[in-house]
Amino acid sequence: MNAMLASDLPLPRIGRGKVRDIYAVGDDRVLLLTTDRISAFDVVMGETIPMKGAVLTQISAWWFRQLEGVVPHHMISADADEIIREVPALKNHRADIVGRAMLCRRTTVFPVECVIRGYISGSAWKEYAASGTLAGEKLRAGLVESEKLEPSIFSPATKAETGHDENITVARVREVLGADVATALEGMARTVYTFGEQTARKQGIIIADTKFEFGRDKDGRIILIDEVMTPDSSRFWAVDVYKPGQGQPSFDKQPLRDYLDSERKAGRWNGDAPPPPLPASVVDATSKRYLEAYKRVTGHELKV
Repeated sequence: MNAMLASDLPLPRIGRGKVRDIYAVGDDRVLLLTTDRISAFDVVMGETIPMKGAVLTQISAWWFRQLEGVVPHHMISADADEIIREVPALKNHRADIVGRAMLCRRTTVFPVECVIRGYISGSAWKEYAASGTLAGEKLRAGLVESEKLEPSIFSPATKAETGHDENITVARVREVLGADVATALEGMARTVYTFGEQTARKQGIIIADTKFEFGRDKDGRIILIDEVMTPDSSRFWAVDVYKPGQGQPSFDKQPLRDYLDSERKAGRWNGDAPPPPLPASVVDATSKRYLEAYKRVTGHELKV
């Protein structure tokens, strides 16, 4: 399949994020199309990562199928031919949507990222190492980097279209959404994470942390939306090399981050847009990471 930087479908486009283009399908459905754009350090790269969009869409679709009966969700279909039957306007655009598009129920989205941290890593570790806190709330003393958190921590964040999401307290979520909704979101996020962590572990993957989004559908139900436990929304580690007390290699855009780090340290990039051009070797290594993540999580090679 051809790599895609941006889409142009014969539907009303109602949103464009760093990676996804969102189209309206009538009043009650949306088409989420995941391009091959990639961002790192909150900057979108000029190059595409082949197969990335398909990996993100199809991992999410796989998880939504596993989650049937666990929590309600928004996916109707991620199969191009089924989507075209539902949305005939796309019949001449099969090549654009195959593998990378998902037809979903439309919801009113809650403006909170529901982050679950099962292990302490990344920005959470940096804050804890500096002050013993996470989002300003005290954690127990003596944790080491990448240690398993018992129990896992619900660590909500504000959603940001651009720039970096900001951690907020659970109390703040209650203020914004009300106590009942805040409790429901935390409960659903914990349910999905527990299910996902146990499922992935059988495949040799640790889901160290992940973020979920939820919305309210036309019937008033709170349902799981957006992407689910992908390499972009989660930190995946290999069970067989996991070792607390240090950082862990992950199945995501690490080759890209490493390259950008080296460019920053060499003084060739200041960390802002525009980013430096990416060598073909970095693009290829990043694409392979995404494909490996799909295979490790689902147990199958990606076929689109």
